[in-house]
Amino acid sequence: MENKNIKQLAIWILAFGLLIVLFQNVKGPPAETEIPYSAFKTKLRAGQITQVKVRPDMVSGDFKDEAGATQHFRTLPMPDAKLVEDLEAYHVQNYQGEPDRSWVTGLLVNIGWIVLFFGLWYLFVIRQVQVGGKQALSFGRSKARRIDDKKKATSFSDVAGCDESKEELQEIVEFLKSPDRFQKLGGKMPRGVLLFGAPGTGKTLLARAVAGEAGVPFFSASASEFVEMFVGVGASRVRDLFDQAKKAAPAVIFVDELDAVGRHRFAGIGGGHDEREQTLNQLLIELDGFEQNQGIVLIAATNRPDVIDPALLRPGRFDRQINVPLPHLKGREEILKVHARKVKMGPDADLSVIARRTPGFSGADLANVINEAALLGARRNKAEVDLSDLEESIERVVAGPQRKSRIMSDLEKKIVAYHESGHTVVAKLLPGSDPVHKVSIVSRGHALGYTLQLPKEDKHLTSRTDMTNRLAVLLGGRCAEEMVFSDVTTGAADDLSKASTLALKMVTEYGMSEKVGPLSLKEPDREIFLGRDISQGTAYSQNTAELIDGEVKRLVVEAQTKARELLTAHKKILDDLAVKLMDREILSGEDIDAVFQGAAA
Repeated sequence: MENKNIKQLAIWILAFGLLIVLFQNVKGPPAETEIPYSAFKTKLRAGQITQVKVRPDMVSGDFKDEAGATQHFRTLPMPDAKLVEDLEAYHVQNYQGEPDRSWVTGLLVNIGWIVLFFGLWYLFVIRQVQVGGKQALSFGRSKARRIDDKKKATSFSDVAGCDESKEELQEIVEFLKSPDRFQKLGGKMPRGVLLFGAPGTGKTLLARAVAGEAGVPFFSASASEFVEMFVGVGASRVRDLFDQAKKAAPAVIFVDELDAVGRHRFAGIGGGHDEREQTLNQLLIELDGFEQNQGIVLIAATNRPDVIDPALLRPGRFDRQINVPLPHLKGREEILKVHARKVKMGPDADLSVIARRTPGFSGADLANVINEAALLGARRNKAEVDLSDLEESIERVVAGPQRKSRIMSDLEKKIVAYHESGHTVVAKLLPGSDPVHKVSIVSRGHALGYTLQLPKEDKHLTSRTDMTNRLAVLLGGRCAEEMVFSDVTTGAADDLSKASTLALKMVTEYGMSEKVGPLSLKEPDREIFLGRDISQGTAYSQNTAELIDGEVKRLVVEAQTKARELLTAHKKILDDLAVKLMDREILSGEDIDAVFQGAAA
C-alpha cells in the first residue's frame, strides 16, 4: 500500500512538471500593439526600433516610445527588398528571422491542450475509479471471477463429509465431460443445480470441485453483486455473465447466496416491480428462455431454500436440488483429515476423538478447529499439534477464547461455581441426558462459565423426554443459585432465553402439548407484504395465543420443579462439586464422575 502511494505521488509530481514545461513552451507572446507598416518604417527611420523579428507572415519587435519605455509591436509585412539594408542603416541592435508557423503547428498547439486534458482526466479519474472496483464506465459488466485454469483445480477428493451430495454432482461432471453420451438417447443436460444447507457445509467447495473434475472454466459470482442502485444494471450483468460463459462453453457458473435476488416476487411493500425482481426475471429467461444455453450449468447455493421463488425451482431451470447436510461422525473425521494435511499433527492427536466431540459442527467449524489448534500449538512453541491443543480449540470455537483479564470476586466466583454445578448435577442425574464432557468457571466470550455436554452419537430425532430433560438442565443453574444463596442473578438470562424458546417450539411446532393438541401453529417463513400482513394478522385466535402462553409457562415451571427436586435430594454432591470447581476452575468428565462416586461411597 505504501509503495502504491509513493508511485501515485511520483506520477502527480511528474504531471505537474510536464504542465509547467508545456506552459512555458506554448505560452503566447507578451501583449503587442498592431501598427501599420508605414508606422513601422517611420519609427525605423527615427531610430526608435531596437529589435525586429521577421517572419513570412509577420514582423514584430520592440521600439522606444516618446517617454523612453519599451513597447512591443507587430505588423503585416509588405514586399520590401531593402528591409535588411534599412535595419543596418538605422542601427537596429538585434534583428532575426523566424520560421513560418503553418496551420498544422497552430492546430497542434491548440488541440494539444484538449488532448492533454482528456489524457489526465482518464489517468487520474476514470482509471482510479476502475481500479477501485466501481467500473464507472461499465456498470452493466458482470463482476464474476473466472478461476484460472493454471491454478490447482479442486477435486472431489478435497471435499469430505457429504458423499451423497458428491454422488449427485458426479452425474453433472459426466454431462460436462461427454454430453454426447447422454444426448444420443435424447437426454438434456441439467440447466441448474441448487445446493442448499446450513452455512459452512461446503456448498461453494462442491461447486468448484464440479468444475475441477470436469476441467471446464468456472465463473464465480455472488448474487448481491448483480443488484445496484441503477435500474437495469442487475439484468445487464446477468446477460453479460451468461455471454461470457457461452464463449467459454462448456462452463460452470456458480452463484452464491441466491436468495439475495431469487426471493419470492411481488412480496415487497406494495408488491412493486423493483430492481431485484428485474434481475430475477432475467435469470429466469437465461435459464429457460428462447435460447438454448448448451454446455452451461448454473450451480447456485443458498441457506434459505424456503424463500426462493417457485419459478426458479421448477424443472427446466433448477432441475436438481441437492441438500448438503451437516456431516455425520465419519464425515467429520474425514473433514478433519482433509484440513489436517498441511498441519504437523502429533502422535496423540486422534482425530476420531475430536470427531466424536464435535457433533453438529459444520465443515467450516471443523476447519476452524484445526486452524485454532495449530495457532495454539505455535503460541506454546510446540513442534507438533497434540490432543490438548485440539480440545482447547473446540472450546474456543464453541464458547470463545478465555478472558483472563475478567477478574471475579470470591462471591461471584462461588455463585458461578454453584450455577455450573447445578447444570452438571441435573444433567448427570437425568437418564438419557447427553454426558457432561467438561465444566468450567473460566470466563470465555460472554459467558462467566460453561457446562459442555456432548452426545455419544449423532441424533436425528429428539423425543419429548429429551426436551423436558433439556429444559431441566437449563434451569438447574438458576435453581442452584436460589437454593444456596436464597436469591437469583442475571447469570441465568441466556438459560431462560433458551428454555423459553425450546418450550415454545414444543407447543407450537412439535405438537407436544396435550391442551393445544397435535397442531403446528408456527408462523410460515415468508416475505413481509404490507397489505396482506395487516389484513390477515396471525393464524390463530387470541384464546389460542393465551393457551400457548399458559402451556409454555407450564413446561418451564415443571422443568424447574424437577431440577429443584434433584438438587435438593443431592445437595451434598452439589456442594462437593462446587467446592472442587472453585479450587480447580476446570473439571473434566472423569473428575465429575469421581465426585459422584465419592458421594455414593
